Amino acid sequence: MATNASTASTLRPKSIVSILKSRTVFPYVFILPFVLSFLIFFLYPMISTFQMSLQSIKGFDTVKFIGLKNYQNLFNRQFFNALSVTARYTFWTILILIPTPLVLASVISSPTVRGGNFYKSALFMPALTSVVMAGLFFKFAFAEQETALINSILVFFGAEPYRFLYTKTGAMIVMVLFCSWKWMGVNLIYYLSALKSIPAEIYESAEIDGANKVQQFFSITVPSVKPTIIYVLTISVYGGFSMFAESFTLFNGARSPGDIGTTLVGYIYNQGINQNNFGLASAAGLVLLALVMVVNVIQLALTGSFKKEV
Repeated sequence: MATNASTASTLRPKSIVSILKSRTVFPYVFILPFVLSFLIFFLYPMISTFQMSLQSIKGFDTVKFIGLKNYQNLFNRQFFNALSVTARYTFWTILILIPTPLVLASVISSPTVRGGNFYKSALFMPALTSVVMAGLFFKFAFAEQETALINSILVFFGAEPYRFLYTKTGAMIVMVLFCSWKWMGVNLIYYLSALKSIPAEIYESAEIDGANKVQQFFSITVPSVKPTIIYVLTISVYGGFSMFAESFTLFNGARSPGDIGTTLVGYIYNQGINQNNFGLASAAGLVLLALVMVVNVIQLALTGSFKKEV
């Protein structure tokens, strides 16, 4: 009996190892960390958020099921204003952060340009800067006083001081400049990596055929880095709709004067944290998720990302 027990105990670990090494189970062992993290940090919070969006939550003890009432109350003037600010902010940042880094990457990677590594480091440095510190700098640089950095420049050239953070146009300019300054270097690195995959012989052949630099850029560079452009566009849409820290730092809170800089995430923060209305905040969060997914699916369809290469 003792011999049989010892034999079973020695065989059991081997059988487990052999099962884990089998071709059927082994691939699932590698994807198990991703599956667990997806279930714990994405699927469960999404289900919990949907459940909360159907409830009236006032603190931890007052929870009442109210159905779709939060979604009905969501579509108000403040929400649509936040949606408008977010959409305009996303549009302008995409308009700057898609083509400009590509042009800069093409110039920096050119063999005729010296000091390419310096320019790469200088342009990437803002991405390493704290959002809070950078936000404070932009806040004081664009302050309403005549002695502020930007207003002092305007006054020097004979213009009147401008209250950037107190007007719709001024607030949008500051937020777009802030985002463009901070994330320009990140997109630049993406494009520089993509440009390295283009053979130099293609440019040499085009130059022999008489194509100038502009023609080479639009005929060779842009089509060659199209997958990277689509990727940068996708993450830019997500980054634009999820912007919060920049606006929060510039305006000392989730809400701005007249809601001129209140984004959708700022609206969610204000409803959930400041007004203790977690049900409405959860509904707004799910609507934001749906908007980002719809916008990205549309832009992926328009750019031909769903088409199979023949």
